[in-house]
Amino acid sequence: MSEEVTCCCHQKNTPRSKEQQKQLQNRLNRMIGQLNGISRMLNENRYCGDILTQVAAVESALQGFGYIVLQEHLQTCVIEEIEKGNEGIMEEVIDLVKKLK
Repeated sequence: MSEEVTCCCHQKNTPRSKEQQKQLQNRLNRMIGQLNGISRMLNENRYCGDILTQVAAVESALQGFGYIVLQEHLQTCVIEEIEKGNEGIMEEVIDLVKKLK
């Protein structure tokens, strides 16, 4: 993330550059494709082990996606809120990290 992003957490809006949006959307589209592939595998009565392998791949991709968004949140929104003196933002961060575990 070389481009600085201004975050407005109090508005629950995070402006992203076109490149950041494109990268996140590409990752999301790949996961959607993987999920559609799992659906086809089910319809074809494919071997359970093969389906579970694909499920694991989607879970890993989704977790990676979440970590990228979390990193962006920490580098923008959280820093902004700390600079404003909002130490309560750390409780939100802890809750978000717990959700991503």
